[in-house]
Amino acid sequence: MNIRESEEAVVIEPRSKANAAVIWLHGLGADGHDFVPIVPELGLPDDAAVRFVFPHAPVRPVTINGGMQMRAWYDITADMRRQDEPGIRESARVAEGFIAGEVAAGIPSGRIVLAGFSQGGAITLHAGLRHGQPLAGLLALSTYLPLPELYAKEARPERKDTPILMCHGTQDPMLPLQLGAWSRDVMQESGFSIDWREYPMAHQVCVEEIADIGAWLRERLA
Repeated sequence: MNIRESEEAVVIEPRSKANAAVIWLHGLGADGHDFVPIVPELGLPDDAAVRFVFPHAPVRPVTINGGMQMRAWYDITADMRRQDEPGIRESARVAEGFIAGEVAAGIPSGRIVLAGFSQGGAITLHAGLRHGQPLAGLLALSTYLPLPELYAKEARPERKDTPILMCHGTQDPMLPLQLGAWSRDVMQESGFSIDWREYPMAHQVCVEEIADIGAWLRERLA
C-alpha cells in the first residue's frame, strides 16, 4: 500500500490514478490509523483505483471521560439527550471539506463514499444526509443518528436515493443495538433506504462485517 500521512489524515493511494474515494471517520479516542489495516481485508480488486482517506479528529476534552483530552469529533456527556450540536456541525464541515478536496482532485461526488465508525458514523449520517451533491454511498458502523430533532427539516429529500449500509453489534454495550435500529427506523420512515446488518459482536468490527463492507463497496464503486 502507498500510504502517506499529514496532520489532517492518513491516505492510502491506489496503484493507478484514483477514480473513486472512501473517506472513513474513526471513533472516539482513536485516530486515522484505526481502520487502515482493514483495507487489504476488503477484497477489492487489485486494479481498483480507490483512494482511502482516514481523517484525524481534533483533540478536545470529552465530558463523559472526565474531561480527558482525546481525539473526538464532538463532546459526549452521560445524557444522550444533551448533544454537542456545535461540535457535530463543526466536524460535519470537516467531512464536507474532505469531500470537496476529493472533488477538487478530480473525483466526482458520485464516486465518493463517506464512512464512519461510532462517533465517525454519526458525523457520516449528519453530513451525508445533508450533502448538496449525490454520493456513492454512506457507510455507518456501530452508530446512531445525531440531532434527530433537526433531522427532518435539514436532511435533503433529493438524497433519498443514496445507498446507506448500517452495521451494528447485537451485544454493543456502548451504543446499544436499539439506538442504531431506532436511527434506521427514523430514516426509513422519511424515505431513505437502509441496508441494515447485525452481527454477534460488541462495539467493534468483525470478519463477517468486513466481508459485507467489501462486497458493498465493490458494488458501489464498480
